[in-house]
Amino acid sequence: MKAQPTTVHKLDAQGRFILAYEGTLSERFADGVSIEAQWTRKPLSLGYTTFETCDHFIEWYYADRWYNINEIHDGRTGTLKGWYCNVSSPAEIETTPTGDLLISYRDLYLDVWVTPDGATRTLDEDEFADAELDDATREAAHAGLAELLVLVEQRAAPFDSIR
Repeated sequence: MKAQPTTVHKLDAQGRFILAYEGTLSERFADGVSIEAQWTRKPLSLGYTTFETCDHFIEWYYADRWYNINEIHDGRTGTLKGWYCNVSSPAEIETTPTGDLLISYRDLYLDVWVTPDGATRTLDEDEFADAELDDATREAAHAGLAELLVLVEQRAAPFDSIR
């Protein structure tokens, strides 16, 4: 497959633009896509990990699931740092008139960090509790979170490399 330039648009829960970054399509599958991207911003310390400039991300976006998954590898050594999972609206995946891929999703605050040994940490529960979300979106977000945790527990792809 020819490398297809890809832009990811992260939107807030109400659909307002937050940020955009570039990547490259690596795989299309029935319900979504996988892309590869590099952390190009300055280092971001999250307490439990740090995203460093040049870290390598493998990202999965689904048109029918309420989450996306980012597998993060150290940009210098290739060592797996872990998975950062966003509970989000299903991704909108479209091809632009120029042939590039555009992925957009609404971030719904809840996140899950998964370590290489499979330990999980649910993040931003307070922000989610305070968010102005309708009942259907809130329920779908909870279901997405539960589904993510089951995938990790079962060591299902992309968590099948957990030690």
